[in-house]
Amino acid sequence: MYFCCIKLQYMKKRSIAIDMDGVLADTESQYLHYYEQEYGKRLTKDIFHNVPEAEALPNGSIFKYLYTPGFFRTIPVMAGAVEAVRRLQTRYEVYIVSAAMEFPLSLFEKKEWLAEHFPFIHWHNIIFCGDKSIIDTDFMIDDYCKNLDFCKGKPILFSAGHNAGITHHLRANNWQEILDILDVVPTN
Repeated sequence: MYFCCIKLQYMKKRSIAIDMDGVLADTESQYLHYYEQEYGKRLTKDIFHNVPEAEALPNGSIFKYLYTPGFFRTIPVMAGAVEAVRRLQTRYEVYIVSAAMEFPLSLFEKKEWLAEHFPFIHWHNIIFCGDKSIIDTDFMIDDYCKNLDFCKGKPILFSAGHNAGITHHLRANNWQEILDILDVVPTN
C-alpha cells in the first residue's frame, strides 16, 4: 500500500502599509479646528489645495500644532477608514506605519488614538519609524510622495490638499476608492 503525502502550503496574505496622518486621521480638519480655536477664524480645506502642508496656515501654525500636547490624540478619523481597514484585513496583512519619530510627543498619542479607533489592529502591526523607506510591503497608502516614491510595492496616493497637483502615482480620493482599487468585497 502506498500513501501519498501532500504538503499543504498556506497562501500568504499580501501586505499593505497604511499611513496615519492624512490617511487614517483627518489632520486637515484638526489643523482647521486648532486654528479656529486660536484665532477665531473659520477656514475651509480649500486653503490646503496645492500648497505645501506646512505653509497652508499663517503664523507657522502647522508646526506649532504638531508640537501641541493632545493634537495627535484628538484628530478625527478619516471618513470610511475604520470599516475599510476592517475589510482590508480579511484579504491583506495590514500594517499601520507612521514616521512618528519626527514628532516624538506624538508616539504615545498615536498609540492611544489607534487603540481607541482601530482596536482590531494588533500591536505587532503598528510601526512607528523615522524613515518609511525601510517598509517593504506589497502596497503602500500614503498622502506624501516622499514616502511613496521609494515604495518597493505598489504605491497608492491618498488625496489631500497638499498633493492635488501630483500625477505620477495611482490616486485614491477616499476609502471607498481604496477598496475598489484593492478589490475588496463589502461585508454585510
